[in-house]
Order: sequence, then C-alpha cells, then structure tokens
Amino acid sequence: MVRHLVLTGAPGAGKTTLLEAAADAGWATSPEVARQLLRAPGGMALRAEDPEGFAEAMLAAHRREFERFAEHPGPVVFDRGFPDVVGFLDLAGLSIPRAVDEACRALRYEGRVWRAPAWRAIYRQDNERIQDFAEAVASDGAVTAAWRRYGYAVSDLPLAPVAERLAVLRAAL
Repeated sequence: MVRHLVLTGAPGAGKTTLLEAAADAGWATSPEVARQLLRAPGGMALRAEDPEGFAEAMLAAHRREFERFAEHPGPVVFDRGFPDVVGFLDLAGLSIPRAVDEACRALRYEGRVWRAPAWRAIYRQDNERIQDFAEAVASDGAVTAAWRRYGYAVSDLPLAPVAERLAVLRAAL
C-alpha cells in the first residue's frame, strides 16, 4: 500500500490548492511547513537574515509532520518534505548540514513524489511567496534535483485543473 504522496516543485504551482482538494476528499494531509514558518512572527526575517536557521526550523517542522503520521493507517499527502530543505539551501548557495542530509537519508517517504512544475498562468506572489516567476522556476529546479539526489523518482503533475490533478493522485494509490 502507498503510505505517502509528496507534492514538491515550484512555488505558486498549485500544490496548496491540490492539498486542500485532497483534504476535502477525505485524505490525510500535511501542510507546507515553510509557509507556516513564514506566517509566524519573525518568520520572514528569519528566512531573510538567517537562512541556515530557517532551514533548521523547516527540518524540525518536517520531522514533526513525518512523525505525526508515522502510524497513520492510510495514505498521507505531504506538501513538500525533507529534500525540499536541501533544495532551499542549494538555491541559497549554502552547505547542507549533516542533520538535514541524515534526515533525507533515514526518514524516507514511501510513495510517489509529484512535481508541480512552474506554471506562469496561475503564478501569483503573496505575503510569503516573494519570489518572482524566474526565481520560482529556479526553486523548482533546485528542489526537484534534491529529491532525485536522494533517490526518489519524481513525476510531473499535468498543468491542468485541480480535479484532474487530484485524479492523477487518486490513480497513484
């Protein structure tokens, strides 16, 4: 049985909308931890002034989410995961801390990793999504490469309405 489905890819490519549709369909879901951190007091400043500290906070939050669903009997859809932290650090030109590398190697997602490619037609900046479209494309490349570096097969979601994307996830189960 598939235990995990992971959404990764470009910022603003519809991952959160798809996660919400999965939750509405009754699936267990884990939200994007980076967005939660950015919304917290001081989160935007932490990302800007201490990217290593922001990466550590993302690692801790991903670990909490991973452990929260460790005994969950059915599939869980995660909005991003441990290798996304590596992609963030790679994009910033920073080294990968041992704890991040170890988490990527030891705490394995058991299921398909789905990439939401950069999609100009739906891309919008907001209070937490501060990248322009070119930066979103670069982020997509970095996180996708990180997932592959840790041995995951990454499949692309279609540039399609959320119902079609949800059907792709359903078929993967």
